[in-house]
Amino acid sequence: MATVALRDLVKLYGRHPAVRGIDLEIADREFVVFVGPSGCGKSTTLRMIAGLETISHGELLIDGRVVNDEPSRERGVAMVFQTYALYPHMTVRQNMSFGLKLAGLPKAEIESRVARAVEVLELGPYLDRRPSQLSGGQRQRVAMGRAIVREPRVFLFDEPLSNLDAKLRNQMRIEIKRLQKALNVTTIYVTHDQVEAMTLADRIVVMKDGHIAQVGSPTELYDNPADQFVAGFIGAPAMNFFPGEIERDATGGLRMRTAAFSAPLAEGRFVPLEPGRRITAGLRPDDLVPVGHGMPPRRPLELEGSVVLSEMLGGESLVMVRLGDQEAIARMAQPRPVVTDERLPLMLDTERLHLFDAATGQSLRLGSAAR
Repeated sequence: MATVALRDLVKLYGRHPAVRGIDLEIADREFVVFVGPSGCGKSTTLRMIAGLETISHGELLIDGRVVNDEPSRERGVAMVFQTYALYPHMTVRQNMSFGLKLAGLPKAEIESRVARAVEVLELGPYLDRRPSQLSGGQRQRVAMGRAIVREPRVFLFDEPLSNLDAKLRNQMRIEIKRLQKALNVTTIYVTHDQVEAMTLADRIVVMKDGHIAQVGSPTELYDNPADQFVAGFIGAPAMNFFPGEIERDATGGLRMRTAAFSAPLAEGRFVPLEPGRRITAGLRPDDLVPVGHGMPPRRPLELEGSVVLSEMLGGESLVMVRLGDQEAIARMAQPRPVVTDERLPLMLDTERLHLFDAATGQSLRLGSAAR
């Protein structure tokens, strides 16, 4: 298989930097997902790894060998595109074997590789069909099959599920994860969908404005975001944010106050703070629980919100509530119907509270990763 290393990798379009000097080590057989908003540089980075974009500065190493100037076919990578990129006049069998024929492989070797890919992807019934006769999910499996037959050292996926409906995306996520485990190959996957990232990745690379905001496992990024951007991007629904400041209470201890609520700060949980410091408090919907509809926190802060609207999701619902002059999302387990303007008692988990510097957005929790 293969390791991949990005060392001070830069991509310039004229004077505009699309990728601003990123450093990353990807281990052999690791599944790494690049995620971030449109225009953050994630697809450009993937295309540099694939050899479809030139590298303006820095080094790209595969298995310790610098491959900046090597053509795609010699890098040992195979890419699956968002648009499938299948030949419409060719059958499934022909689409999967065409690249191998161009490479001059013997017929027996081509047939053997195609047969293995067909078995893995369960494409047997569709071998003689053309792309127009296939569903979106079937086309994507053919595109993956065409990559598999090349027996690459590194798989590259560029938003492969964005053209599929929600149900099919869920199915294909499972197939891609199963495929990566079965083939045991280093995989780099790009998406704007953080649910895909959380589901698939061994590690997630969150990108913003051409640089890496944070790298970590899905759990690390969810529990300990390095800054407010990562905290708001990772997690569905997004984290609730409340502007406020630090103040000293009557006992001499510190607490944070927002227009929505005030809570004491546990010692040893945050960096040293001083009264008057402007902060942004962050709280995930999981940690704002309607009373009687979720596990009570160990150190709850009780408050009351006014219902704005509710979204029923089956075994749970998401309730938008107004707290003071702000709106926030609470997650209600074993939901009941609620009505607009209903007063809803809530429990806030003070142990799960995040604080971010109001000016820089950096996390103020001890142990949070630095950018």
